[in-house]
Amino acid sequence: MTDRHNLKLLIESHFPIVVLETHEEQRVVDLIKSLYGKKKRGLQVWTASEGLKNHLLTSTSGLSLKGGGNPHEYGVTQAEPTIDPDTMLDKVKKSIKDSIILLLDFHPYIDDPKTLRLVKEIAQQYYVNGNTLVFISHQITVPEEIERLCVSYHLSVPSQAEIFQIIVDEAKTWNAKNGNQTLKVDKKAVKLLAQNLLGLTTSDAKRFIRNAIYNDDAITHSDVTEVMEAKYKLVAKDSILSFDYDTVNFSNVGGFHALKDWLNKRKHFFLNADGNTQFDIPKGIMLLGVQGCGKSLAAKAVAGVWGIPLMRLDFGAIYDKYIGNTEKNIREALQSAESLSPCVLWVDEIEKGINSGDADSGTSGRVLGTLLTWMAENKSRVFVVATANDIQSLPPELVRKGRMDEIFFVDLPDVDSRKEILSLHIEKRDIRFDKINLDQVAVASEGFSGAELEQVVVSARYASHADGEQLNTEKILEEIRQTKPLSVVMDKHIGQLREWARDRTVSAN
Repeated sequence: MTDRHNLKLLIESHFPIVVLETHEEQRVVDLIKSLYGKKKRGLQVWTASEGLKNHLLTSTSGLSLKGGGNPHEYGVTQAEPTIDPDTMLDKVKKSIKDSIILLLDFHPYIDDPKTLRLVKEIAQQYYVNGNTLVFISHQITVPEEIERLCVSYHLSVPSQAEIFQIIVDEAKTWNAKNGNQTLKVDKKAVKLLAQNLLGLTTSDAKRFIRNAIYNDDAITHSDVTEVMEAKYKLVAKDSILSFDYDTVNFSNVGGFHALKDWLNKRKHFFLNADGNTQFDIPKGIMLLGVQGCGKSLAAKAVAGVWGIPLMRLDFGAIYDKYIGNTEKNIREALQSAESLSPCVLWVDEIEKGINSGDADSGTSGRVLGTLLTWMAENKSRVFVVATANDIQSLPPELVRKGRMDEIFFVDLPDVDSRKEILSLHIEKRDIRFDKINLDQVAVASEGFSGAELEQVVVSARYASHADGEQLNTEKILEEIRQTKPLSVVMDKHIGQLREWARDRTVSAN
């Protein structure tokens, strides 16, 4: 009802051009048909395959040619050659009045100078001829020449309650087709299905639900898994987001005790948020700190421990040489993340994507503004994990309190964390512990990052093999003595990093 009401307001708001970016073309056409089916205002539909046609608005199953009455009513007949866009627009300009003109998939033609001029002239004659142009495409960039004559609208996606009702309706349809048998359903699976289809369009939700039902004549937990996989592929294929399969659990991550505790306290409220909870939905964290200390691994672990997908936002893919495309890319990426909720949105090395100074004509500033606005207004279950190495490059508005739920500082691991990390890397490689004194190695490796500790184990293992020995304490200590860790090479930088973080962040360890 909301979309129907909003579309009516837009069409009757005296904007000569309405722009709808959607994959649900037929749904939009049906909505407009239902609005104006009994009114005297004409409705014309143009497609590149059939040209411009006058339609009777009585069916929701498709577009039917208007029959009966005066064939010249509203100025168009079936025989007129209006497949060519310019011919059609010229006909609208000269012969049609008081009509809504639906232009389906018109985006390839809008940049042609003559076509654009005809569109503009029709729009400028709105108060004379009363025609409203409605562009319906999956994607359309409005030229600057007609921006002020346009209003844009995006169809809403169904709520969890509406998706549940779709499931009920599809189950009833199955029952009717199968001799009034009752569809076998797992109530918990139905609830999960409704939750996990949030963010999809009505058409896609219906299609996925039908596939789940007719695949095995039931709704079970296996259907939920299959639907989720299909959902990720559907949404991510047209997005600059990438689905990262390489999630881990915090049992595979040494240290981060404070972060682990923080996440465990909020897990229930994020995963079970239904809009009625008295608790705010957790929205995200930032991980700042020394390179090689596990920030990326921790981001993957958030998704792993919460059991939700990890979507990675690549800032390198966002930026485009054409004006306006970069901002559009970030908006589409965030919309895709919402469609995939619940999920973790990992923004790795965020400082590289939003700090270009004036070199990019302000594009990075607009990208940051879009991201911050979205974070403030977002109500979906998208948990942002942003990581950063260089705090000097971070704009103040990003790190102020309230932008993120918490800002964690990831420092070099202490002795207990180093022991955990070493143990994980040794166990991961099926190395025997009986010849390794972890306490001694952990003490000797002060100042080493997690990545450096892993490399010490790897190098010591090669050295041991070359000497025909098993990995032992002395081989590891020898590698430690030969290694200059980052804490030595970049001592001044790390000191500045710690000083900055002292009163601004919470320790992750």
